[in-house]
Amino acid sequence: MQFTKMEGCGNDYIYINGFVEDVKNPEKLAIAMSERHFGVGADGLVLILPSEKADFRMRMFNLDGSESEMCGNAVRCIGKYVYERGLTKKQTVSLETLGGIKYLQLHIKHKIVEQVTVDMGEPILTAADIPVLSEQHPVLEETLTILDKTFDFTCVSTGNPHAVTFLEGVEDFPVEKYGALAEVAHIFPRKANIEFAEIKNNTQIRMRVWERGTGETLACGTGACATLVAAVLHGYTERKAEILLTGGTLTVEWNKQDNHIYMTGPAAFSFDGVWLREEE
Repeated sequence: MQFTKMEGCGNDYIYINGFVEDVKNPEKLAIAMSERHFGVGADGLVLILPSEKADFRMRMFNLDGSESEMCGNAVRCIGKYVYERGLTKKQTVSLETLGGIKYLQLHIKHKIVEQVTVDMGEPILTAADIPVLSEQHPVLEETLTILDKTFDFTCVSTGNPHAVTFLEGVEDFPVEKYGALAEVAHIFPRKANIEFAEIKNNTQIRMRVWERGTGETLACGTGACATLVAAVLHGYTERKAEILLTGGTLTVEWNKQDNHIYMTGPAAFSFDGVWLREEE
């Protein structure tokens, strides 16, 4: 089975072209291929598939085999993949995800997709739709005690559920210790991605993320979008800011006119390969 390894700000996934490959058990395959010692090594597996509603469809599986609604970094990588591998000649591409249809604007120079801007749609702020068990609307300060610390989480869905907390000293914060427990907290019926963010100034936010089903990753596109929305709701930043991730920087804007979030960032090929373990 042929595959391609790609990354967006260090958020790396294995991509399989579902137009030519038939993946019968993607959950099991995601676990096997994502393992960094015995497999390819990645944050998960992404299938690029035909769609009846859009130009393409994606399915995304975490390294534990669980399926997520979407991934912002993976969406950008798909845009680069389908254009540079000749699956489309369009510079604006529609992509069906479990989090809705996303629209990708490809920024092309000399036939190379250097950046991709994704229209992520409107943020979801209603507790039941995120989902989070809360009486607040929007959910700005949902208090949760984990071990010896109490956090105030701002909850947003940008296609999948996120809980953002603002703190100081994020570089040295023990994300794994608290993120792993926050992900599965009782207030998150479908678990949640947990963002630990520090406001640098009104146009820059440093963010680290614990992704549900994966662990800490170098970047999270939907998390960057959720963090910007949370910061704006609190009055911490402008509606357009740079989100400084461990693996790179994304520019995110929450547009006031149409209420949509626009995320711009890079995507890169790492390598192509062939998976030989037929038992998977």
